[in-house]
Amino acid sequence: MLTVIIIMTSGILAGYLFRNHQWISKPVGIIITWAIYLLLFLLGITVGTNEIIISNLDAIGFNALLITIGAVTGSVAVSWFTYTLFFRKNEK
Repeated sequence: MLTVIIIMTSGILAGYLFRNHQWISKPVGIIITWAIYLLLFLLGITVGTNEIIISNLDAIGFNALLITIGAVTGSVAVSWFTYTLFFRKNEK
């Protein structure tokens, strides 16, 4: 855990030092995007080779669908509440 904190702090410091240098931020963004693609691919391989996950994919998919519906519904409800509480008063 300490290693993760040190690496994250180093990245924050480097980002702060190079924040005005476009030559470093654009390639870093591209590298991050491809690193995420690679991690998702490797996660897919891990899931595909796990027989327990594959055999329970229907139950996992149903639970994921319920969680997604709940998250979207909750986000819409909180957004609507925030809009009516803070922004709708100013409309005339």
